[in-house]
Amino acid sequence: MTETSQSPVAIITGGGRGMGAGIARELHARGYRLGLMSPSGSAIELAAELGAIGIKGSAGEAKDLETLVARTAEAYGRIDAVVNHTGHPPKGDLIDITDEKWALGNDLMVLSVVRMARLVTPYMLKQGKGAWVNITTFAAFEPSLVFPVSCAYRAAVGAYTKLYADRYAADNIRMNAVLPGFIDSLDHKPGTESGIPMKRLGTMNEIAKTTAFLLSDDAGYITGQNIRVDGGITKHV
Repeated sequence: MTETSQSPVAIITGGGRGMGAGIARELHARGYRLGLMSPSGSAIELAAELGAIGIKGSAGEAKDLETLVARTAEAYGRIDAVVNHTGHPPKGDLIDITDEKWALGNDLMVLSVVRMARLVTPYMLKQGKGAWVNITTFAAFEPSLVFPVSCAYRAAVGAYTKLYADRYAADNIRMNAVLPGFIDSLDHKPGTESGIPMKRLGTMNEIAKTTAFLLSDDAGYITGQNIRVDGGITKHV
């Protein structure tokens, strides 16, 4: 049954663990109703805790995205925000990475955003408002050979973010990207902090609050931006 409440609704992919779960908890605390998805059962478990919709699926699978959007819209009757978040794709030495692995990375990181935009934009146009945040990486600006597929395709998401923002700005639909640095959602090598100007890892809570801000009306004049949340690692004028 569709709910009639006008409290905002957000979809989060990769929303069961790590930064995705942190974002889900932050948005829930701010009154959002949620549709969550993750490749494991973690999104279903978190959804049960938060009173949300939760499914098992991959952002790289078009049918899973369709299911997530359909179930969320059926339950709540609207979709106000989307957070596109995925894990890392396969990695390896630059020229040894196979076509299949590059294709998997494209599906997981680029086409997931494109497909989600196709699915959700009609809801936002009907409502006259919407906001998106794509979680990428600071390495989209400073590529690392450790994660070549991720760096290349997350940079592509940054370009798509700008294109989408230009296309739908006049319709009051905003899209931005958040580029995390080294965050405590992962186990990093000892000494990682020494290479960060702030001399510490970022926290999942900081990513969650930045994302929530960008989805809120407080960020109503911000669109098409790739915002680095990396403790000062990347420096550009």
